[in-house]
This record gives sequence, structure tokens and C-alpha cells, in this order.
Amino acid sequence: MADVITHDFSDAGAQAVALAAHVAAQLRGAIATRGHAVIAVSGGSTPKAFFAQLSNEALDWSAVTVTLVDERWVPDTDERSNARLVKSVLLQNEATAARFVPLYTGAATPEEGLAAAAARIAALPAPFDAVLLGMGDDGHTASFFPGGDHLAEATDPHGKAKVWPMRAAGAGEPRITLSLNALLDTRALYLLVCGAGKRDLLAAVQQGVAAAKEYPVRCVVMQDSVPLAVYWSP
Repeated sequence: MADVITHDFSDAGAQAVALAAHVAAQLRGAIATRGHAVIAVSGGSTPKAFFAQLSNEALDWSAVTVTLVDERWVPDTDERSNARLVKSVLLQNEATAARFVPLYTGAATPEEGLAAAAARIAALPAPFDAVLLGMGDDGHTASFFPGGDHLAEATDPHGKAKVWPMRAAGAGEPRITLSLNALLDTRALYLLVCGAGKRDLLAAVQQGVAAAKEYPVRCVVMQDSVPLAVYWSP
């Protein structure tokens, strides 16, 4: 099982401030050491406060590349686009100078856009300096959805592909996602969790209780490649 360290906060604001400070320090260190930094982030509503806080952190954003953990297969004009969220909330203020690498390519389907998206990820410096994950009520993380058509391949710890298309009943739109191996190829791994229900879900996943043994997020919790820092608030 991963070395899991949980940081608890009284509210989402304090959680966002602490996580942004920690990630900013990670990025500054990477730039000082290697001249650049790469971070992969998740979408959804949970990271908005973190994105807003991180966008105001003072660092050399021109040396930072931001990409996505996963994406709905929609253009960034769509309200459900993760790229749209990142551009409108994270790539603001101090962070306007950062480079953004989207996963959506404009192809008709994620399967048709897979090669181009994979090439974009393969061209990034590796490992990532930070990866930010979230978790759904159904136990998904990234686009590792229960019943996903490529769930087994995407979460295969020995898989070679860095990017997979994903279709699942709970996913809404067709999606594209980084593989487990790609996500774990990072110097720092974060899981941002809000709400008592998700804290209980995560505890059940860690303990392997009942149905939680099958939740996709368990592949992140149970791996032993990289420590997992959980940031939780009510």
C-alpha cells in the first residue's frame, strides 16, 4: 500500500491555501533544480479554490507546464471542459505565463485523437513534478470509472501506454485519461478530497471493506511507487 499521509483542514479555504503553498514550493524547487516544472491536474468543482490560490503564488510560471490528468471529449468552449476550467481559474494572475498542454485534440472521438494526445504527453519532461487527483462518489479517480471500457488496461501497473480513451455509464461524455503508470511517474502525488462522505469512502478503500475493494481509486491508494498526500476538508 502507498505511504499515505493525510492532512486535515477545518474548511476548503484553509485546505486550498495549504495545498497551493506546498505545490508552489514543489514547482519552485523543480525550476531551481532542472529549469522547468510540469504539473498534471484534475478537473471538476473540488479543485477550483486550490486553482485560484495557486494562480496567485509567486514563481517563474514561464517555466511551468500544466497538463490534465483526464478530460471529457469536448472542446474548451463547453462548460464541462476541464481545459476551460484550468484556463479560466488556474491560468490567471501570476500563472498566465504558464504553458498549457490539453488532452482534447479536436478529433471526432477520443479513440481518433488518442495518438495525438499521447504524443503531447510523451513530449513532456518526465517525471511530473506534481500530480493532483480527485475522487468521485463512485470511487473513480482520473477517468478510471467503474465499468470503464478500458479500465483494466488503464490501471494495469505493468501497462506501457500513457494515455487511454474511456467510456463508462457514469462518465457522461467519452473521456481520455492518463494511465496509472503515467500518473505514478511523478515526484509528488496529491489527492484532494472534500466532505465527510468521501473521507469515509477513502477509509473503506484503504481498509478494503466490501464494495470499496473494487473502487478504481484503490489502484492509487494501494500502489507502492510514490507516497500519496491526501488533503481533506469537510
